Amino acid sequence: MKKLGILGPKGTHSEEAALWLKKFSREDYRLEICADIFEVLTAVKERRLDAGLVPVENSLEGSINITLDTLARSDTLKISRELVWKVKNFLMTKPLVDTKAIKKIFSHAQPLAQCRKFIHENFPDAEIISTTSTARAAELVAASEENFAAICTERAGKLNGLAIAAKDIQDNPNNFTRFFEITYRPRDASPIENFDGDKVLIICQIDGSRAGSLCEVLQEFASRGVNMTRIESRPARTILGAYIFFFDLETDAGEEALRESIKAVYDRSIWLKNLGVFPVIHA
Repeated sequence: MKKLGILGPKGTHSEEAALWLKKFSREDYRLEICADIFEVLTAVKERRLDAGLVPVENSLEGSINITLDTLARSDTLKISRELVWKVKNFLMTKPLVDTKAIKKIFSHAQPLAQCRKFIHENFPDAEIISTTSTARAAELVAASEENFAAICTERAGKLNGLAIAAKDIQDNPNNFTRFFEITYRPRDASPIENFDGDKVLIICQIDGSRAGSLCEVLQEFASRGVNMTRIESRPARTILGAYIFFFDLETDAGEEALRESIKAVYDRSIWLKNLGVFPVIHA
C-alpha cells in the first residue's frame, strides 16, 4: 500500500487536505504522520515514503520556505501534482468555556497571521502562543485546565474533545493553501519528454551581478507566450546577494514554446532544474 507523508499530528490542515485528496483520487494509501515538513521530504528522498503532501504557499501569508529550500537543494524530488485547498480556521475551546474569559490562544504561526484582525477585535488582551501545528494547539488546549483556545481545523478540535467557539474566522475569505505532492525521482531518470499537465515548476540561479539578467530571463517566457503564475526568489546560500528563482509556468502555450523557453533560460543560468510537469486539482 502506498505511504503518503504529511505534517502531523492528526487534525492538521495537511491531514484534512490529504484525506480529501485520497477520497477524490480513489487511491489506496496510508497516511504517515511526520513531525515537520523537512521530515516528510527527507523520508521521500530516502524512499521510506512513496510520497509526501506538503504546503508550499498560502494566499495570504506567502511561501513556505522550508518546502522551497528543500526542493531547490534536492536532485531526487519531483512534483507529481498540486492541490489548491481552501483554508477554514475555527476557534475551539473546551465545552462550556466562556469565550470572554479566554486568556491564551494557541495556533501555528500561519493561522495566527491569517486571523490577526479577528484576534485583535475579539481578544485584544489574550496572550498569543505559536505552536508547531494547529493540531498541537488543540492538544494543548484539551490538556489544560485554564480558559484557553486553539485556532485549528474542526477535525483537530473534535479529535481532542473541543467545541466550536467561532468558525471561519480567517480575516480574508479568499484563504487558500497550495500543496505539492512530492515523489522520488532517481538521479539518472530520463529528462522530461512531454508537457502533459497544467503547470511546470523550474528552479534556476542566474548571475545577479549583471544588470538586466532577470529581465532577460523573464523575456524568454514572455516572447513565447508562456504565462508565469508565480515567481519567487530565495537566497542561494553561497554568497551574500546570490539568489535562486522559482518559476511556475502554465502549459497552455504548448510544448514547443515551453521547451524552447526553458532551454533559453537554461543557457542564461548558472544552473537550472525542472521539478516536473503536473496537474492542478482544486478542492
